[in-house]
Amino acid sequence: MTTTPSTCCYCGVGCGVLIHSDGARVTGVEGDPAHPANHGRLCTKGLALADSCASLSGRALHPELRLTRDAARRRVDWDSALDTVAERLAGVIRRHGPDAVAVYASGQLLTEDYYLFNKLAKGLIGTNNIDTNSRLCMSSAVSGYKLALGADGPPTCYQDLDLADCVLLSGSNTAYAHPVLFRRLEAAKAARPDTKWIVVDPRRTDTAALADLHLQIQPGSDVALFNGMLHHLIWEGLIDERYIAAHTEGFDALKRLLRDYSPRQAAGLCGIAEAELTTAAEWFGRSPASLSLYCMGLNQSRHGTAKNLALINLHLAAGQIGRPGAGPFSLTGQPNAMGGREVGGMATMLAAHRDIANPRHRAEVAAHWGVPPERLSDRPGLPAIALFDALKAGQVKAVWIVCTNPAHSLPDLEQARQALAQAEFVIVQDAYADTDTAACADALLPAASWGEKEGAVTNSERRVSRVRAAVPPPGEARADGWIAAEVGRRLERLLYPDAPSLFQNSEPAAVFAEHAALTAGRDLDISGLSHARLERDGPQQWPYPAGAAAGQARRYEDGRFPTANGRAQFHVTPYRPPADAVNARYPFRLLTGRLRDQWHGMSRSGRVARLFSHAPEPTLDMHPADAVRRGLKAGELVSVESRRGSLVLPLALSEDLPGGCVFAAMHWSGQHLNSGGVNQACSPAVDAQSFQPELKHAAVRVERAELPWRVRAASRHPDLPALRARLQPLLAGCGYAALSLRPPDILVLNAAHAQARPDWLSELTRLLDLDGGPQLQTFSDARRGLEQRIAWRDDAPWAFVFAGGQDDGARLLAAMQSGQPWPGNRLSALVPGAASAPAAARIVCNCLHVDAERIQTAIAAGADLAGLKARLGCGGVCGSCLPELKRMLTRQTEREY
Repeated sequence: MTTTPSTCCYCGVGCGVLIHSDGARVTGVEGDPAHPANHGRLCTKGLALADSCASLSGRALHPELRLTRDAARRRVDWDSALDTVAERLAGVIRRHGPDAVAVYASGQLLTEDYYLFNKLAKGLIGTNNIDTNSRLCMSSAVSGYKLALGADGPPTCYQDLDLADCVLLSGSNTAYAHPVLFRRLEAAKAARPDTKWIVVDPRRTDTAALADLHLQIQPGSDVALFNGMLHHLIWEGLIDERYIAAHTEGFDALKRLLRDYSPRQAAGLCGIAEAELTTAAEWFGRSPASLSLYCMGLNQSRHGTAKNLALINLHLAAGQIGRPGAGPFSLTGQPNAMGGREVGGMATMLAAHRDIANPRHRAEVAAHWGVPPERLSDRPGLPAIALFDALKAGQVKAVWIVCTNPAHSLPDLEQARQALAQAEFVIVQDAYADTDTAACADALLPAASWGEKEGAVTNSERRVSRVRAAVPPPGEARADGWIAAEVGRRLERLLYPDAPSLFQNSEPAAVFAEHAALTAGRDLDISGLSHARLERDGPQQWPYPAGAAAGQARRYEDGRFPTANGRAQFHVTPYRPPADAVNARYPFRLLTGRLRDQWHGMSRSGRVARLFSHAPEPTLDMHPADAVRRGLKAGELVSVESRRGSLVLPLALSEDLPGGCVFAAMHWSGQHLNSGGVNQACSPAVDAQSFQPELKHAAVRVERAELPWRVRAASRHPDLPALRARLQPLLAGCGYAALSLRPPDILVLNAAHAQARPDWLSELTRLLDLDGGPQLQTFSDARRGLEQRIAWRDDAPWAFVFAGGQDDGARLLAAMQSGQPWPGNRLSALVPGAASAPAAARIVCNCLHVDAERIQTAIAAGADLAGLKARLGCGGVCGSCLPELKRMLTRQTEREY
């Protein structure tokens, strides 16, 4: 057994992990107590990483090619795959020019991989058409930082979470999206109880429920809120006039705009009380140190840049920047979105925060790469949404998709699917062969995954950490950087046979050194960093120039900014409503967000049964009063339709939403649903400066879905991803269908249709091995469309299908999850009326599998938080459930009084 220090592959917190392995497979994961980002803490997703590595089902193990457009892909060797990719790309470039090729990459790539792809696209092919899924999550934060402060990158660090006297969380359910940072915030508040938390969110999330002040604003009204707060700060003399005069410009123009945003006017636009707005402003302005934490709720908007700028305006005006505990802190969504921005891995930037339009910057990069300066295009490339529009229009002929799943993650999914179908050549490079996008690939290149490759990542506080391989990649999978370099070598022989190679050394340490040298003298200077330095000294923050003894934790402490005149810039930010207007036809505002225990499209986390315990099914959440007005009930299937697309989801009722709003999680993809997920309904409208789409808001209507024929099936299986892959093709055969997992090893299928589907049901029973055998119990009534089948093993149900009746199999599913023998005669499992049996209680603590019912019982008996930890163990391992435990305790107190 060996232990390998590395970094978690999920969110941008950048937690250090210790990977335990036996040389061939990962056997366990724990937090690294020596890593400064997490000090040994991990969230429920991070702790489950070993489980997601356990199964090779769904992994891309061999290169595959589609020889003709209508043929199936077939397995080929690496040389054939690489030669074909290079030849097809070279052919497109010769016929249509370099801008007919595009690369669409990912914030989950390592920095070295990112650098090689950027070099391949911009230095070899000569196109800036390389964008990433970071465009969908962080580009508005990038635009805001660059416009206001002069350069990308947060001016803050994680230590500021410990030192802030006022914390403003906006558009971020930190308790779910960045749980380890939320633990740190909780610890800081416990140590300094006078610290004020303000949470800005249309939903009462677990983060908002623990706030001292929850501003439940109308969706998209953030700019009005921040403008109103700044109006109040000016009126009350709470701005830092000395700081404004010495270190900023543009404040007078902003003040003229703010005359129209009195607290009363701004609060009216936001749908909150004027007193709530002024309280937030007072706390922020009077605090010795005010810190803001923000994420997708600000960024994923047609006006995302304005929202970022309006918040930064607050910090600059109050002097709340460049000192301990203060500053605007954008929390990165992916593990290496920051590293991708550093290497220029986006269509609108060059390496090391250089500008495409700047001839000197292009010449510097060309000289570093050893290519003619005219090869670097002076035209910005196509950002994500425009890139796929160009694919659909036939302007871009070939696209290389790396480590991301745009057939699930882009808005207006039907357009994205049509774009991929229209493309002349689609290359998909991924660790998983069963994503929604992989089905569109003409060439599938199997990539190494987490724990199988070497490199570095940069987290939200600009800290660079090493990622290390603990085990070899399975099958013929190879590291992303190796694949990029191998294609690059072949492509340059076809395009520039006499030129020296740009990919002479693709080893991660050498690539990192080349990247670091290109940053020398820039605002993100890491010329003092290397793999060797990171191995010796551990993770380091940038800037870290050559000769420095350490990196810089906090930026702009001297009040100097990397702008032309050294001053930060105020920006005029008028409020504008969301792009997708509600009306009588589309009266609801659809909000999207994350679940606590899932990640992106669930290609990795969706393989772990226990990560479904907290939220076992996809749902559309609606306020109970809205449901009553429309005659809808919890559990019913509803159609959610926007101006672009629709999907069917089960209805859940929640008082955490304001009236007129509904909510759906973004994780459920075509591998788990009979649709592509909630993004089918989302708007492709983009911010004019960041080009980030408005994924957080869409106008929809919600109606009952008339699908009376219902099916529930469940089966235990030692390899749940393999069983899911067998059943996934069936999803398209029903008006609604969803696959999910349950611990310990159960797959559940829920489906519904307008009428009975005997052929579909027959195929389902065959795939579940329920079409015969001595332990099979059946009941059928073809006239009524009723079918019940149960397979037994050792007096316990092993699998079942219940179709067409009122019984949804809740008792059987609960028995399968408990692992206990069936209580009573087997015939009782088919007794009508069992639908009234309660389902298994929802799991709150995944680490120790503690359900809500046991927690409520303990609370009713007088247990406080310490008592819950001592009696049940919940909240004492990873801590991801702590916000919900505190919320449950608060609700009990409210009921008592």
